[in-house]
Amino acid sequence: MSGGLLGFLGEAAVALLLIAGSFFMIVGSFGLLRLPSLMQRLHAPTKATTLGVGGILIASMLFFLFTTGRVSVHELLITLFLFLTAPVTAYMLAKAHLHRARLQKELPPTGRPVGWATFDPAASDPDPDSGLRPTDGR
Repeated sequence: MSGGLLGFLGEAAVALLLIAGSFFMIVGSFGLLRLPSLMQRLHAPTKATTLGVGGILIASMLFFLFTTGRVSVHELLITLFLFLTAPVTAYMLAKAHLHRARLQKELPPTGRPVGWATFDPAASDPDPDSGLRPTDGR
């Protein structure tokens, strides 16, 4: 990196992002190992570890910006892809876990006239005999 105040601030920003990213990755990894149930362990990699990897990728992007003077789009795209796909993956894993481990009668009440959407056939298919789902577009 170049000398002067701008170089120092750039190095400090990269160092802080690396330290913060590493901290979040360690917290997420520790949570993945130590939390007792799948639904609790699901939060560690989707929240803390994703933030940690994002911080390290942004630090890499800033480092190459300050050393070469060009923006590295690769790290930005990886970060955006990671932040978009991690919640979707967590949602799908949680939904699969609910269907494998729970019965509808064990779920808490929703406080609404309809039950849980993934368990209540009336909420997902208005006419069970039609074979059509509301997302079919027919």
